[in-house]
Amino acid sequence: MNYYLDVLKKYADFSGRARRQEYWMFFLFQLAALIIVSILDAVLGTSPWLYTLYALGTLLPNLGVTVRRLHDTGKSGWWIFISIVPLVGFIWLIVLLATAGEQQPNKYGQNPKVLAA
Repeated sequence: MNYYLDVLKKYADFSGRARRQEYWMFFLFQLAALIIVSILDAVLGTSPWLYTLYALGTLLPNLGVTVRRLHDTGKSGWWIFISIVPLVGFIWLIVLLATAGEQQPNKYGQNPKVLAA
């Protein structure tokens, strides 16, 4: 839960690096929250208003942590647009997000694993 809240606190921070654990824990909580909001939407009969509001409200934090995750692998945040390429692009983005970060400092900052220890 702390990973989710930390990402929300840095909602518009596109600089620095994010560990794999930070990204994937945020992704997990985000997915769970979207499922819960979707169910609430169906129960309350407000579909798709709550889902849309929540998704739009967490769009910037989601983009921010994705860009920081790409920075950890040594890639520019612009690599997020590789997902536009049909089929292959989305798979390549997942591979980039799942790749281990660079151990040494890169142009985006220190290794977040070293900073956390």
